[in-house]
Amino acid sequence: MLTAKGRAFLTLSKKDMEKRKLGKSGLEVSALGYGCMGLDYAYGKPADKKEMVSLLRAAVDKGVTFFDTAEVYGPLTNEELVGEALAPVRDRVVIATKFGFKFASGGGSRPVGVDSHPKHIREVAEASLKRLKVDVIDLLYQHRVDPNVPIEDVAGAVKDLIREGKVRYFGLSEAGVQTIRRAHAVQPVAALQSEYSLWTRDPEHEVLSVLEELGIGFVPYSPLGRGFLTGKMDSNTRFESGDFRNSLPRFAPEALAANQALIDLLGQVAQRKQATPAQIALAWLLAQKPWIVPIPGTTKLYRLEENIKAAEIRLTADDLREIDGAAAKIVVQGERYPESLEKMTGL
Repeated sequence: MLTAKGRAFLTLSKKDMEKRKLGKSGLEVSALGYGCMGLDYAYGKPADKKEMVSLLRAAVDKGVTFFDTAEVYGPLTNEELVGEALAPVRDRVVIATKFGFKFASGGGSRPVGVDSHPKHIREVAEASLKRLKVDVIDLLYQHRVDPNVPIEDVAGAVKDLIREGKVRYFGLSEAGVQTIRRAHAVQPVAALQSEYSLWTRDPEHEVLSVLEELGIGFVPYSPLGRGFLTGKMDSNTRFESGDFRNSLPRFAPEALAANQALIDLLGQVAQRKQATPAQIALAWLLAQKPWIVPIPGTTKLYRLEENIKAAEIRLTADDLREIDGAAAKIVVQGERYPESLEKMTGL
């Protein structure tokens, strides 16, 4: 049952959400997409499948047209859930998925390495088409760069799938600028997906300027800092067994306590804008570039409503200067991933 706070977010207007184009590709999507990973993967016990199918369909009804999944989520089950949920509204949505990992023989719940050999890319794409119940994958990302396969071979394999009508657009995830340039020279890259938020600003160093130069869209994942930027966590927060945040340095109690300064900043702006910290965090991302499309995820209807309403918030130049000036004085504590997972995680 929804709380009073949850019901308060159910008063959104019925108008369609603002649309954005991912760079110069021509691929147009809702200003905010939907990251589907957490529906049944990585954050503890999977939510009820029927409820998540209903939630995804509700997202479409409320104007979300861009949905992100991956082979590795589940593994495999997330694509199946997304495929079932979106089949009745296929003509209204853009579905993105990813390749690039290998699993131990006989399956397993975690990848054991990366694999972007062209033969493997084709095998994954064919299987994803079936799980998603689609004739074409709208956007196919390489999930993580494979150091053993030239990126030109990866781009060439996806180029072949595009020529065959099985894929529409090519994307990269967590790739560096030279990899982006080399891939783009073989097959135009429509979008890069990397972590980006007020507490993970690495893409600002080099990546964003290269994306703008090449006309590539940017899709920030974890735009709410895996839940931290909602303002609902503190040093006493504990995650259930199976929640991968238990292994992340940034979610250790001492880091959560130290990073509350970011929440205080968001809260100050949110109060003035009659919004929530999460909405300000998303609005800040949307204000960075017109070709940025964040993909927050949730398993709760009221959070979905809250996120969507962020697309209606307009931060002024003064608001942005205030946020950036204050954020520049805050040193975020804790690494994104433990060293053992940094290069081999699909999360």
